[in-house]
Amino acid sequence: MSGSIHARFRVVHDGFQLDVDLQLPGRGVSALFGASGSGKTTCLRAIAGLEHAPGGHLSVNGEVWQDDSRGLFVPVHQRPLGYVFQEASLFPHLSIRRNLEYGMRRVPADERRVSLQHAVDLLGIAPLLDRMPDKLSGGEKQRVAIARALATSPRILLMDEPLAALDLKRKQEILPYLERLHDELEIPLIYVSHAPDEVARLADHLVVLEQGRTIASGPLSETLARLDLPIRLGEDAGVVLEGEIAELDADWHLARVAFAGGSLWVRDSGLPVGRHVRVRILARDISIALEPHADSSILNVLPATVEEMADDTHPALALVKLNADGARLVARITRRSAARLGLRPGRAVWAQIKAVALVG
Repeated sequence: MSGSIHARFRVVHDGFQLDVDLQLPGRGVSALFGASGSGKTTCLRAIAGLEHAPGGHLSVNGEVWQDDSRGLFVPVHQRPLGYVFQEASLFPHLSIRRNLEYGMRRVPADERRVSLQHAVDLLGIAPLLDRMPDKLSGGEKQRVAIARALATSPRILLMDEPLAALDLKRKQEILPYLERLHDELEIPLIYVSHAPDEVARLADHLVVLEQGRTIASGPLSETLARLDLPIRLGEDAGVVLEGEIAELDADWHLARVAFAGGSLWVRDSGLPVGRHVRVRILARDISIALEPHADSSILNVLPATVEEMADDTHPALALVKLNADGARLVARITRRSAARLGLRPGRAVWAQIKAVALVG
């Protein structure tokens, strides 16, 4: 199918089996999320051709790279893909410029779709070109590794926990560059991670793996709002909303984010008015009222309708899915509170949301 990625693999190892059949969008970031040992890297290696899944099938935006029913398996060195590992693995004897040129030489001149300068600009590495790898920080090395992968003009970019080896400071430095890739690249990017903040900031499509099987797959916002199979990115359930900075309150260091369904005040992260952002709202940061309350510390109060209810993991708690004029929210409250408020699907309520953290 053109404009999408179809990946069907069954890989059997001692004590582990990967069995997936995925339909992923042909543009944007698809995140493979799950605990260690869930099959994320095995799936990525099968897409790359590093792992041959007998009987498998892989097509990338209309190009078939594996179809064992026809005896077709394109070897990894013939697949137009970029692969970024946890470790940058730069050639230590080559300057950064020559590392990048090495990647570019893999592609005939008439097939190059990403210029070296574009890759350098996207990753902000122009000041590093004449340096040697041993003079770079971990974050700088990983930015060079990503630029080198882009310099091969790939049809798809695969990233296997690219920030896992970095400390928090270096990780925060490189995330904005990954967001630029998300915004500016026309090619699909498949991103393996078990880090909730990375998934929330980068992913358009979320695939959740558990013990080698897909337990959820779909657009990020829709998948996170599911109550039949609540996905917890980290310690809590929650959703991600997309919007833009509509107003800044310099006196109180707050920013108002407008989105389909209303707006939210969040902590000012220094972003300008008009900037597209994501806001992650945890279920624990939402309370529900039958009437709006002005005498409360909670800044954000949105009219909403109860759409669905489900038991949470603890018998005292319930998850409530809310529809705020098209924006889906998930609140965690006690079952006692839900009964006291008489909550049921279709009931009009007010969602009270703490000034949540801006995702970016």
